[in-house]
Amino acid sequence: MINKNKGFVLALLTLVALFIVACQAQTVEVTKVVEVPMEVTRVVTDTVVEEGEEVVVTRVDVVVVTATPDPAAAEVPTTPSEPVTLYQYDTTDIPELDPQIAEDQVGITYIENLFVALTNYDLETTEIVPEAASDWDISDDGLTYTFYVRNDIPWVYHNPATLETTQVTDDEGNPRFVTADDFVYAIKRACDPNTGGYYSSVIAPIILGCADVLNYEDPSAVPQELVDAIGVSALDAGTLVIELENPTSFFLSMTPMWVMAATPQWAIDTHGDDWTEAGNIVTSGNYVLNEWIHNVRVTVLRNPLMPADMRGVGNIERRIVTIVPDISTGYALWLNGQVETSGIPAPELAAHLSDFASETVQIPDLAVFYISFRYTKPPFDDVRVRRAFSAAFDRATFVTEVRQGQGLPMRHFAPPGIFGAPPIDEVGVGYNPEYAAQQLADAGYPNCEGFPQVTLLGYSGAATLSWIEFAQDNWSENLGCDPGIIQIEQQPFAELLSITDASTPDDQAPHMWTLGWGPDYADENNWVGDVLWCGNAENRQKRPCTETDELIVEARTETDPDRRIELYRQIEENFFGEEGEFPFAPIFLRIAYTAVHSWYDFTPALFGGAQWYNYSIDQEAQLAARRR
Repeated sequence: MINKNKGFVLALLTLVALFIVACQAQTVEVTKVVEVPMEVTRVVTDTVVEEGEEVVVTRVDVVVVTATPDPAAAEVPTTPSEPVTLYQYDTTDIPELDPQIAEDQVGITYIENLFVALTNYDLETTEIVPEAASDWDISDDGLTYTFYVRNDIPWVYHNPATLETTQVTDDEGNPRFVTADDFVYAIKRACDPNTGGYYSSVIAPIILGCADVLNYEDPSAVPQELVDAIGVSALDAGTLVIELENPTSFFLSMTPMWVMAATPQWAIDTHGDDWTEAGNIVTSGNYVLNEWIHNVRVTVLRNPLMPADMRGVGNIERRIVTIVPDISTGYALWLNGQVETSGIPAPELAAHLSDFASETVQIPDLAVFYISFRYTKPPFDDVRVRRAFSAAFDRATFVTEVRQGQGLPMRHFAPPGIFGAPPIDEVGVGYNPEYAAQQLADAGYPNCEGFPQVTLLGYSGAATLSWIEFAQDNWSENLGCDPGIIQIEQQPFAELLSITDASTPDDQAPHMWTLGWGPDYADENNWVGDVLWCGNAENRQKRPCTETDELIVEARTETDPDRRIELYRQIEENFFGEEGEFPFAPIFLRIAYTAVHSWYDFTPALFGGAQWYNYSIDQEAQLAARRR
């Protein structure tokens, strides 16, 4: 079960509980479905005869399979002597395991467990605690951070064929340990525009010289002197120095981020884009990658070479994840005791709450979802149209009836629990149909007369379809817009991200689209700065710079916390108040129901990924359920 009586998590749950409506059924967002045919990577061991002697040869084969795997056919253990195993499912394969490229929660969670970062978040308090860095100093001017890197974290290689995990050695046979140089390489790699990671743009404005490299006009010809000027260096193997562009009070809260995790340069140089595949990957964290059969199954095992004081308090020795086509399949596995946790399909929720109330939790993950507008596509180049479409959306009814109690209505962007976020009900217009109708009339479309046909693009899945259809109905009722002029479409998440990219020509991009943002670190800059600042390379709305962007930069560099709070309140008002520019319509904060078997004990991670090494399984109870 979830341990809810823990510091920050308990405080946040108490806060949001004041706003949660009656418990009803869940809407589940499915972002990817297993497709057929599909490529599957397998490690194969053969015995061949060479010069009269038998030789064992291991190879990696890529084959095409056309059958969707049946997760219910997963092997059921018959003896408690097997490793303590966390069984889970995903509805999507791992999109990316490279720390400098990953940008989704699935990949980030694996990276949290496979690689070490400079620091980590304490699950109970969300305080920054040591990880690879045992300690650190901050200069008086706030511009220089010195991290003291441990000398006993080994780089390891796991052989999927033999199941052996061994320490990596260099060309001279010396054992490799994580060093300050591995962090220098990782951070400079993140600043390289050719790496192609989204989160490069998050750290670039903070680290000295990083933005100069990331935004260089010709990525193929970045001058070496610019790379050398990036503010990250190793004084020796155990001392890492990071210099900032400006004093940034929240920088330490960014240091657990995967994008700055130590990365093995020699492995990347050897294997290129395939360096993260099972059988190639070199890691440094609490787990090693044992098996990655794409779109089928992923298995990780405990790293036996991890220093004892870094192994966490959990007992999970193995994690096996089965990729399933949808959440209904996953929930069936949960009912059969085959996985520890599951989302709950909406049609099943009422019965589930009746039958499994003691094995159900509702946790805010601080993810805020919104409908975004393209500034450069008329009629949404008119701020009054953007205001109208935002204010005509009935957030409270949506949360109650469509989300069925699994969320909070949002009038601005940053959620409770984030430093600098204004109170949830004090800033922003929210739902105001009279204001919305007047704004649309002022824009020249009274009662939506003469309004052109526009597109609204959502993720794939029935849950998102119900969301965008609700929006369509609201705009019809409150603005007079015939549903036929709001052309709704759905695409897989990756395709939605591609078509809404700032580089996509306007004639190919939608007018509106659904999207959400979850926290990477506990500061409002992660919301208005990393998403809405006009200087971001990922400026999907293509919004021009305004005075509000100057406030964002000022808030980022301000050292007085009271002044920062004041600035962020003004920024949110400038975006979502009555005279706001409304780059998007904030809709809801997600607080989803999760089914959790009683034998699984974990504390959710609000930032970064789940920490499997701190979670535990009552194996006797688990195995008894799996044998039923």
